[in-house]
Amino acid sequence: MVLHTMNIEAYLNRINYDGPSDLKPNLETLRRLQMCHASTIPFENLDVILGVPIELDLSHIQHKLINSNRGGYCFEQNGFMLNVLETLGYEVIGLSARVIFSAASPELAARTHLFSKVMLEGTPWLVDVGVGGFTPTEPLRMDTDEPQETLHDTRRIIRSDDPTADGFDHWFHQVLIGDEWKNIYEFTNEQMLDIDREVGNWWTSASPKSTFKDKIMTALASPDGSRHSLSTNDYYHRKHGEIIEHKQIETTLQMIKILKDRFGIELPTDTVFGIEGL
Repeated sequence: MVLHTMNIEAYLNRINYDGPSDLKPNLETLRRLQMCHASTIPFENLDVILGVPIELDLSHIQHKLINSNRGGYCFEQNGFMLNVLETLGYEVIGLSARVIFSAASPELAARTHLFSKVMLEGTPWLVDVGVGGFTPTEPLRMDTDEPQETLHDTRRIIRSDDPTADGFDHWFHQVLIGDEWKNIYEFTNEQMLDIDREVGNWWTSASPKSTFKDKIMTALASPDGSRHSLSTNDYYHRKHGEIIEHKQIETTLQMIKILKDRFGIELPTDTVFGIEGL
């Protein structure tokens, strides 16, 4: 449901939008929205680490991402993008997924990821601005298993050939790393309703078993095709898999400086993260 307090002008200013000024709900506008968003609003879980509740209503997300120049994770980023696209007149729904890139097996990953499916002239497109260092920077066609080259990497979406007993077809969003295709997440085209997002958001932000509870994670794409990523004590700047810069973070002040300089996130100098000596 569209919430009519959406401030589109403020959002476009926040992401330095440089696409078509008429904002018609077409592929050209969608491409620029996704690229501009992914390269200005960072993925981050800092509020989870700092014990700040993650609120999913539009006013809270808009204040955090737009007014406070912060980032967020999938329920915030992709939930906000859903509202943006609905407001602009796109035919869009939110789908659920299991992020399995770092999971021991797909069965061990909860269905706690949200992304968008946009229909344009009968063609389904995957739009995702909230899957960390693997956030795609361009919409991906969902009706083909052919590789799709983007500025930052090569992706594809394939349908599983393995029969399942759950009655659903299964698709995998994959990224090409070196010469090997890696699964990012698995999905069934099942819509993720608001209540499902609330449950997933609680697990991700509050469950003691959540991986978001014990490590700092931030990521941001750059318009030049490179990516910035931070995992607690390690910051990396990479382009097409090649490391451009690596910094070991040993103090809180180093962390605060990296967050500001590389991700545009400003935190008070007396911030205490409470992990890894930070």
